[in-house]
Amino acid sequence: MNDPSRVRMSGPLAAYRDGFAEELARQGYTAGSAEHQVQLMAHLSRWLDGCGLGADGLTADRVREFLALRRAEGRTRELSERGVAPLLGYLRGLGVTPVPPEPAACTAAELLVEDYRRYLVSEQGLARDTVRAYLGTARLFLGQREAQHGGLDLENLTAGQVTEFVTVQCRARRVAAAKVLVTGLRSLLRYLYWAGRTGDRQLAPAVPTPSGFAGGCLPRGLEEEAVAALLGSCDRDTAVGRRDYAVLMLLARLGLRAGEVAVLTLDDLDWHRGEITVRGKGSRTDRLPLPADTGEAVADYLQHGRPRTDCRAVFLRARAPMGALSRGGVGDVVMHACERAGLPTVGPHRLRHSAATAMLRGGASLAEVGQVLRQARSATTAIYAKVDRTALQALARPWPGEAS
Repeated sequence: MNDPSRVRMSGPLAAYRDGFAEELARQGYTAGSAEHQVQLMAHLSRWLDGCGLGADGLTADRVREFLALRRAEGRTRELSERGVAPLLGYLRGLGVTPVPPEPAACTAAELLVEDYRRYLVSEQGLARDTVRAYLGTARLFLGQREAQHGGLDLENLTAGQVTEFVTVQCRARRVAAAKVLVTGLRSLLRYLYWAGRTGDRQLAPAVPTPSGFAGGCLPRGLEEEAVAALLGSCDRDTAVGRRDYAVLMLLARLGLRAGEVAVLTLDDLDWHRGEITVRGKGSRTDRLPLPADTGEAVADYLQHGRPRTDCRAVFLRARAPMGALSRGGVGDVVMHACERAGLPTVGPHRLRHSAATAMLRGGASLAEVGQVLRQARSATTAIYAKVDRTALQALARPWPGEAS
């Protein structure tokens, strides 16, 4: 039987063996996986001892040396920094192993991106995923400009150069990716104007709108049969199946975004009032009624599927280390459900569209749909009028020459 506590260990890390084994168990590692991690710890401890080093000598460079040794010895497990991450995280958390410093920005573009990041977080209060997307655009735009001009030279940045950048970049992007690019670039240019980097020229209006954007496409929800197939693909006799079913119900019934599902905590569920608190885009917080069938799905997972842990997130990873299901993990839930149901792969946002169109079919108004989806602008919700064919038929004029 696998037993991490029976792994023999010598050297400077021996004193931390039992604590590490307990931490692995707390994070949901199986006994076999935990034993492999403790064996890795034993190997590292022997190597440190042979080098005459203590735990405080385990720098990032030493970690790379140790991993190179494991590869040279022909070992097949834990050969990358990701493989030793649980062990290093534990030792660094105890303060016995040095934490590597964050790489310092060195170029003018990198320094400006860091200033922009602080602005987005402290002044704008944007969500983490939004900040990440905006910074990606900023690095691309500023990095290219620095390389092409031998410096940022933002004082001489022109509207034509902005337009040319967008035109070139959007040629190889789909509409959704182009939307991210132009939105992030407008944000960056507004910041540069606010910071006085572009003089008295506000260049954000020079960012063109990609063709096919601005509501030109119909929102594509799934048919009721497809949604039912996704829900029915979940094996609700298993913990993972209960979790996936509850996630899909929140996406399909309430139209939550993937990130909103990922950040749900146990404190966001008010069982007495039958309400759920949703933390959405732009630090917006809303309380919504929790439909009975959706509440039952979440309760079933919490009672019969969710592991016992100190983590307050509602939905947890199925594999160790135990922790909150990420936004990408929510996307994986939908992807795997599509595979099981034999449907083309779609993302979580398609289920948001499905929730909106289902509400319209049920007789809800656009204003009511907007309230449930928590959309700040009525124009955003108005796009769903395009898929309400029953209502649109009354507005359609007969084709000239058509028999009445």
